[in-house]
Amino acid sequence: MYALFPCLECPFPCIGSFLCHSQVVDHYENPINVGSLDKNAKNVGTGLVGAPACGDVMKLQIQVDEKGKIVDASVTTFGCGSAIASSSLVTEWVKCKSIDEALEIKNTDIAKELCLPPVKLHCSKLSSWLLIIAGEPFKPILSKNYLCHLGKQLQCTFGLVFLGCPAERCI
Repeated sequence: MYALFPCLECPFPCIGSFLCHSQVVDHYENPINVGSLDKNAKNVGTGLVGAPACGDVMKLQIQVDEKGKIVDASVTTFGCGSAIASSSLVTEWVKCKSIDEALEIKNTDIAKELCLPPVKLHCSKLSSWLLIIAGEPFKPILSKNYLCHLGKQLQCTFGLVFLGCPAERCI
């Protein structure tokens, strides 16, 4: 199912309109798990990323129980409908999963589920990287060097930046 969904960034209605999958429209109009968790809680991990080229900014928080299962997730996203839908979908998918299971969620899974066009794939990439950053406190294998390398790689490859330094938990 597709719906005509206007792109507010484009001043030309004939160019700015595109077909959008109904799931994107649904998650955009009714995003789930919107809000914040207590960032100072020891069992809450926070990921914050942005894409300066398009203005998308996402914050994902996950709450993990003593067994390593994600018991809650919240998201705050400022951006296009595809960014909001991608981050909303991730919060739905990660609940009741272990950190390892959540880290197996790839941007291609998100893009496929939402039928994102190639021009919107960066939205699914942002959402999948949020999981890596938010899971960092609970997954020691994600070292400081790895996170800094990942940040540099994302910035060089996609123009994406971390807002704050996840490796030093200053977000």
